[in-house]
Amino acid sequence: MKEPAPAVVSSNGASKSKQLRFLVIGAGARGTAYAEAVTKSTGAVIHAVADPHEFKRDHFGKAFIWGKEGKPSEGQDFSGWKEWLDWELNRRRQLEADPQSVSGSAAVGVDGVFICTLDETHIGIIRAIAPLQLHILCEKPLALSLDDCLSALHVLQSQSTPKIFSIGHVLRYSPHNILLRDLILSRKVIGDVVSLEHCEPVGWWHFTHSYVRGNWRRATSNGDGSLLTKSCHDIDFILWLLCSPPPSTAASSAKTARTAHHPRTITSTGSLTQFRRARKPAAAGNAINCLSCLAEPDCIYSAVKIYRDMHLAENRLDWPLNILCPDIEDIFRTEGSDAATRRLMSALAPHYDKYITSSDPNTPSPWYGKCVFETDNDVCDDQVVTISWEDEEITQEQKDEGIEPRTAKIATFHMIAPTERQCERRGRIYGTHGELTYDSRNITIYNFETCSTTAVPVPRQPPEEEKSHGGGDYGLARSFVGAVDAVENRGWDVAKAQEHFVGCTLEEAVRSHAVVFAAEEARREEKVVKWKTWWEEKLQASAAAANEAS
Repeated sequence: MKEPAPAVVSSNGASKSKQLRFLVIGAGARGTAYAEAVTKSTGAVIHAVADPHEFKRDHFGKAFIWGKEGKPSEGQDFSGWKEWLDWELNRRRQLEADPQSVSGSAAVGVDGVFICTLDETHIGIIRAIAPLQLHILCEKPLALSLDDCLSALHVLQSQSTPKIFSIGHVLRYSPHNILLRDLILSRKVIGDVVSLEHCEPVGWWHFTHSYVRGNWRRATSNGDGSLLTKSCHDIDFILWLLCSPPPSTAASSAKTARTAHHPRTITSTGSLTQFRRARKPAAAGNAINCLSCLAEPDCIYSAVKIYRDMHLAENRLDWPLNILCPDIEDIFRTEGSDAATRRLMSALAPHYDKYITSSDPNTPSPWYGKCVFETDNDVCDDQVVTISWEDEEITQEQKDEGIEPRTAKIATFHMIAPTERQCERRGRIYGTHGELTYDSRNITIYNFETCSTTAVPVPRQPPEEEKSHGGGDYGLARSFVGAVDAVENRGWDVAKAQEHFVGCTLEEAVRSHAVVFAAEEARREEKVVKWKTWWEEKLQASAAAANEAS
């Protein structure tokens, strides 16, 4: 645990610098990942946590805030974001009425917030805390509907004082992908891009954990599905490579500034192929739970095999086991493997006729012991998205400055569940001068002129960073904290800090989400979405709704 550093004070008594403090809302896997990155790789501190699960909250606090032997101070430990919000509003009222009545850490508050709760809660939290004028990093996705994404855009843009905003599109921030983008856009090692193929192999058992048995197994009426919840940062990655302005094209004036190279069309096909009742093995009969199924010993998707044999028996006690049993690591350490096994099997044992919504206090919505062929899931386990661009039109001023228009191209994205690799993206980019192949660790280039293949040296990360999206979690956290520091301690303009450190505007983050919703609309309605018209209509409808509401 890092103690807050004192402010640096100038000769006239004015504070020149302060140690940045952040609140993490949601002490699960994503909140923990960002807290670890902030603590280990920046000068900022995690000051407070809000989470309804007492064990998770205490474990998080001991790891990042008050230490193993310490206790939370006032304003550091909250059972939920609403409790923190009430406390923070009261703190500000007290501070305004009588500054001397508020002392210690409560007198300072936090500079920013990490929103790491379940996806459906993001928009409500953003709307509630936006008036506090805090810097925000929100885990992806921003919201579960395009209307809510656009609502977040309006809410955050209407802040009286602009603040840094970042979204959990971690693929932009790994050293591997930063190098990949530099090779394609700045160095143009394969010439102009003609086509891109990008694949996210979800992983055969990972998909069943999260998207068949777990929290993300069902699409909402607003249109979100596995493309949004699992792969919105893959779509963002593609747009970052092919749509965003090249990093080396600084304009000499507003007239020659590069803008996004918007897509022309978006299409998609996909479905739920495997995990449905029609695919259930005959030997399983009417069994609903793995623990009572005669076919369980021969089923590769057996919950017993996945959670006990593949993880607990191998002493792999973090994700996904800590999703089923948050206290599994403590039980294993203090009571032994047999006790941990009993705890795990009890978590897999509940046997219901159907899913009960999370509003029922006795039954959680995820059901990790249930047969994967008897669930209520409906999200795609196999989906392809195709995005096309036409030649970019540029102005005469840009031509005079030597700016070359970006050329027509096609990108395809494939999200597929039954794979050996788990979330280790791979792809191939075809250019006018060569071909580039990449996976999560390697990049090779084939040159048409020399007919030779070259392996590009890729920077390696420390092990703790490498396991976090190839360093993307650390890169995103450092970028966000760096932007906040530039604004709070160095007097930077928010827009400048946003561009320099985060590298992505709020509008760009919302637009990449919109491409996901356009793809889902194309898939459901079996149509081609013409992006320019579609996007203009959505923006106009959202602006009209915002004006009516105000």
